[in-house]
Amino acid sequence: MAPRGAGTCGGQHPSPFPKVSPQTSLGEGGGRGPGRGRGVSPLIYRGGSGLPGLAMAEGGGGREGGRRREGGWMAPPRGTAEEGEEEDGHPAAGPGLRFFTWEEIGQRNGGGPPPQERWLVIERKVYDISRFYRRHPGGARLLESHAGQDATDAFVAFHVNKVLVSKYLKSLQIGELAPDQPSIEPTKNKMLVKDFRELRATVEKMGLLKPNQLFFFLHLAHILLLDIAAWLILFYFGTSLMPFIVSLVVLTISQVQASWLQHDLGHLSVFRKTKWNHLLHKFVMCHLLGASAKWWTLLHSQHHAKPNCFQKDPDIDMHPFLFTLGKKLSVELGIKKKKYMPYNHQHKYFFITLPPLLIPTYFQCHTFYVAYTKRYWADLAWMLTFFIRFFFTYGALLEIKSLLAYFFLFRMLESSWFVWVSQMNHIPMDIYYDNNLDWASTQLQATCNVEQSLFNDWFTGHLNFQIEHHLFPTMPRHNYWKVAPLVKSLCAKHGIEYQCKPLLTAFADIVHSLKNSGELWLDAYLHK
Repeated sequence: MAPRGAGTCGGQHPSPFPKVSPQTSLGEGGGRGPGRGRGVSPLIYRGGSGLPGLAMAEGGGGREGGRRREGGWMAPPRGTAEEGEEEDGHPAAGPGLRFFTWEEIGQRNGGGPPPQERWLVIERKVYDISRFYRRHPGGARLLESHAGQDATDAFVAFHVNKVLVSKYLKSLQIGELAPDQPSIEPTKNKMLVKDFRELRATVEKMGLLKPNQLFFFLHLAHILLLDIAAWLILFYFGTSLMPFIVSLVVLTISQVQASWLQHDLGHLSVFRKTKWNHLLHKFVMCHLLGASAKWWTLLHSQHHAKPNCFQKDPDIDMHPFLFTLGKKLSVELGIKKKKYMPYNHQHKYFFITLPPLLIPTYFQCHTFYVAYTKRYWADLAWMLTFFIRFFFTYGALLEIKSLLAYFFLFRMLESSWFVWVSQMNHIPMDIYYDNNLDWASTQLQATCNVEQSLFNDWFTGHLNFQIEHHLFPTMPRHNYWKVAPLVKSLCAKHGIEYQCKPLLTAFADIVHSLKNSGELWLDAYLHK
């Protein structure tokens, strides 16, 4: 665990993070011919090598190789360049390489009448994901949420294995940004993007993406010991009320701590090799918790890509059918005169709905539904071992009614713990449609932190460092406190609020936020 007080909330750190320019490598200048992209009028140049692209480094999404040219190029005259000719001092592009503008790319966002093309940009290279996005290992919705946008920083944040991913990208590339187009999308904060990429390079140089496996081994050991202790309490002390309650609490602690560990494994932050993360993820998520690992990855990756973005973040899909969330969305809902629930009372019925019932009702059913419909047979087999183990071991000690009560009670306690911790960082923050902001802005406006302490770190699984976790999703959690001062300096430099609050205040802000959005809805519903 991190030393107490390191990276805690408070004043801004005057020392800026070290200025380390991210290194880049020359990408392949080729691309597919002009048979793709109907309705596009691309620039076609013939000649030498294409524009340099950036490649992700093995293991940490870093960049390797030569230097990148900052800023855009002035486009040479539209037409065809001779073989090997250089115009305005820049090498001419490869034969048949197509160039596009940000406007053309933005139109390929999956909307409008057929054909609904979907393109995205990674390090100035343009990819057509129209057919591939449904086969994307991280889920179609995750890739679709970046259609028509620059996905460079999201790509770097999520992928740790360049070799594995590059084999998919090469066949999808259809061209590059035109030389006169800026490297950073017009809707994004250019200076913030530049500084954040420098910060990520610093993080990689400091080794903060490397896991301490002893930390995670000890965490797993205490989970297993608690799991065994819960059963032994009933075995040795009987099934009277007091042993029943103590066993229930111990098993709940074990389950929640296992939830935090599976979260680490799902983010590939425990082992350097992806396959070991996936294997242990199945054991913890499927066998210890009874849920599908692939189901969790599918939903959680979408949340991280576009947090608090309505219709893109599944964590806020409860709007508008159960709750109304966010100030702007609540007013919109009221103006449209839509009322699925008495939202002006949602801060009251929240206590008896989402916290105790999310896992034992919705999650328990949804994980089986997704695993079955998507044919995650390995996950289903692992999940069955949880139920077989639980009902066999506890069924030998408890009668059927007590057994079912024990199961639903620990699920409700686990659900309450999980919901309060997971929602304290997001519900009070800005919730609206995706405005295609840069990676850092998207994450910072949707997350806040909770003060650090040994208890808070353990109780929340280090999700009290939600800001750092969202900026660097593959970073091992034991390093969050180390990068926190650098993130604070970045926020201070760009005038962005770095929110951090006490744990109980964070819990109260959930209720206050729900009450506020409910009142905004009611006012718009009655008077607008």
